[in-house]
Amino acid sequence: MYGDTAAGRKRVAQLREQSGDIRALAARLVSQAEAVPWHGKAADAMRERIKERATHLRTAAAQHETAADSLAKHLGEVDTLKETIDLRAGKATRLVEDARTRASEAGDGAPDDPTDATLLVFDPPPAGHKDWLTVDLPGL
Repeated sequence: MYGDTAAGRKRVAQLREQSGDIRALAARLVSQAEAVPWHGKAADAMRERIKERATHLRTAAAQHETAADSLAKHLGEVDTLKETIDLRAGKATRLVEDARTRASEAGDGAPDDPTDATLLVFDPPPAGHKDWLTVDLPGL
């Protein structure tokens, strides 16, 4: 099976948590700089510099959020494909089993139905493999 989405979702949560931590750090730095009992040109320059750095930190936090959003979207797509693979594999298995049942009920010899003949010689991909997305079987 492709893609451990549970591990990916854990990483999404970590990225979002880091984003919040970075934002909180930026706010704390600005607050601490403003609280320093120091006045004059140097103090004003320091406070301005801290505000600039806080802006960079907020940008980094936003990038963490963007990465989390992108990863979450990707994981949703992976889950959708995994579900599609499971559905197609299940349906193909039922079709092949039904063809085998009809063949055994008909007795010896080649099946009369060309659809059943195709189903009886079908060699399925491994469970969960992406090749299930392109399997071409009658009735699938």
